[in-house]
Parts: sequence; C-alpha cells; structure tokens
Amino acid sequence: MPSEQWTHPEPGDGPAAVAAKPSPEQVIAGLRATSEGGAELTQLLTPEGQRIPSPQFDKYVADVDDEVLRNLYRDMVLVRRADREANAMQRQGQLGIWVPLLGQEAAQIGSGRALKPTDMAFPSYREHGVAYARGVDLRELLGIFRCTDHSGWDYKAHGFHPYTIVIGNQVLNAAGYAMGQKFEGKVGDDDGEATICYFGDGATSQGDVHEGFVWAAVYDAPLVFFCQNNQWAISEPTERQSRLPLYQRARGYGFPGIRVDGNDVLACLAVTRWALEECRHGNGPVLIEAFTYRMDAHTTTDDPTRYRLSDELEEWKLKDPIERVRAYLARGGGADHDFFDQVQAEADEFAKQLRDYTFNMPEPPPERIFANVYAEPSPALEAQQKEFLSYLDGFATAGEH
Repeated sequence: MPSEQWTHPEPGDGPAAVAAKPSPEQVIAGLRATSEGGAELTQLLTPEGQRIPSPQFDKYVADVDDEVLRNLYRDMVLVRRADREANAMQRQGQLGIWVPLLGQEAAQIGSGRALKPTDMAFPSYREHGVAYARGVDLRELLGIFRCTDHSGWDYKAHGFHPYTIVIGNQVLNAAGYAMGQKFEGKVGDDDGEATICYFGDGATSQGDVHEGFVWAAVYDAPLVFFCQNNQWAISEPTERQSRLPLYQRARGYGFPGIRVDGNDVLACLAVTRWALEECRHGNGPVLIEAFTYRMDAHTTTDDPTRYRLSDELEEWKLKDPIERVRAYLARGGGADHDFFDQVQAEADEFAKQLRDYTFNMPEPPPERIFANVYAEPSPALEAQQKEFLSYLDGFATAGEH
C-alpha cells in the first residue's frame, strides 16, 4: 500500500514527498512553497506595472479600461490614507485599538469590487477596504475601535456583515448563510447569489474554518473562501502552520483552490469574479489564497520588529499594490500627474473628515447597548436593561450628596 502523500509539489519540483521517507530537500521545498508565490501564482500586473496576458482570466477583466483602473487606484489610495489616519489617531489616544491593512489594499479592493449588490460578505476585523467597496461609510467603522459601537451600518443594505473578532468564527456564519442561499434556490445562473468570507492565514489553523470547508463542500454552498495570506499570524509565519501552500488545502475538501497575487488588484478582481461565477452557477465553493504581505503590525498592540526582519519588509515594499497600478497608468498614458495629485488631495480631505468625525463622535446613550440584540424584545433583556440603568442612576444620585 503506498505511503500517504503529505506534500503536493509545485510544477517542476519533482516527485511528492511521502510520509514514510521525505528527503530533507523535499521538506524544505514544501516549507518554501508556503512563503513564496510559486509557479501557480495568478498575476496580471507585475510589480513593475507590466500587463501579463492570461487566457483563463483576461475575459473576467475585459471591461477594465483606463477609467476603471483609475477608479481602482483611487479606491486603494483613499483606503490606505484612511488606514494611516486611523493608525495615527490610535497612537494619539482617540481610538482604543486599530487593525492596519497596509499592503493589503489590492486584495480587498479587487475582491470587494467583484461583488454584486445581492452578494453577502463576511469580514474578520481587517477588511476596511472591502467595507469601503461595499459602500460602508468608514466613519461607521471607527465607532468599533473607539469602543462606542458594535457596528453602525445596515449590513443587509450593504451586503457586508458586522466585523468578527473571534478568529475564524465568521467562516461558520458565512457557510450557514451560503447554505441558505442554496436551499432557497438562489443559485444556478448568472443572476444567482453568492457569499464571500474573509480570513487570514492564521485562521486556517482554526477548527471553525475547517468545519466551514466541510459544510460548504457537502452542500455545494455558493461560498468563496478568501484567505488573505499576509505571511504572519501575528508573530507566527505561515511555514510554521502548513507544509502545503494554503490554496492546496481545498483539494482535501473536494473543491478548487487558487493562489492569486494579492498585491495585484487586477488579478484579484478577475479571480474573484471567476470564483463568484462558479458559485452563482451552483458549482460549489472555491478557495482563493491572496498571496500578500502585512506591511504594518498585526494591530496597534503588536511590535513586528520583535519577530521579523527589516529586509523582508523592504523586499515587499517593491511589490506595493498601489505603485504597480500607478506605473501601469503612467506608462500607458492612462493617467497624468494632475490625476495623481488630485487623488492624493482627495485622500487627504477624506482623512481629515474621518479625523474630525472621530474627535467629535457623540457618546451613545447607555441603553443603546441593549438595542438590536434580538429581533424581538424579550422580558429577560428588558429586565437587564432596567437593572443596568438603575445601577447607573445610583451614581448620579450619589453625586448629589
């Protein structure tokens, strides 16, 4: 009986290692494949801004002319500027914490712009770019990080679920939602619905994610699993979590997986459109591994200099998702200096609006914490609210004496 294969080689890497006798070279090759793009990386724009033709994916971005690409560039610049402003406000004590997305703008804008209004997105806690793409006012995000709100947007209207802090839990929520779409007959043609769920490479080590894979596969749920592999699960590198490239894990559950250059907004748009189309037509789930890099800390409570080298960061700066679009537009005459200056000015004004709102954000009344907990009020919840407000009133009464 043959030994169980434990690593699937990239093309040209030679025979797969087996559990019985993996050679040192095969072990190293398996680990390296988790931290490098590899031959199967889908890319349409190089870091130098050169367009790469793709027989498989070009048709999914056939509508992307210079105007559309300028809008994608604008999206990424505004989102990055908002992210940097929020990071600064946390350092100034205006936000309790912030979760940076620096370096992941292309993965989020590319995939977010691929969604239709009838689709639903389930984020973790870093998907500020997806929120922006779904029409969520970023000021409504800031209440979460200022600790004044859980989520201020209408998630049904925007097709964007509230943030999930528990690692990987949103995958189960997304799987259940997508199963509902399947049971209600909302798949099967171009007008079908789909769901996308975002999580990081670290979440792939959580049981919730694997349970979501199982349920989505068994029921052919229209669910795109979008893994932003930013190389670090806080301080643990991806090669400490998997012997396989993460996209290859989909094979074990019976659905396709693909690795895309997460710093290439055009490739992320194309691959996500393809995956969503597969789901809409009832072909079951798809796993996308967006191969990117977290250019900042995991959160503002983290110090990445304690666990990663500066030369790694410098290497990824050369793959900046915004600069490659800028280079492409400038080289081909799709945009000039006036356009780039205008976008930067707009981004600065956008950041100013976020800052002004944060500094003047109203404090919600204490009873709001009990609002929208359940679809209908319950006696138990009403009793808790009454007890809590009475407790607070006691402080006001004490202050009068």
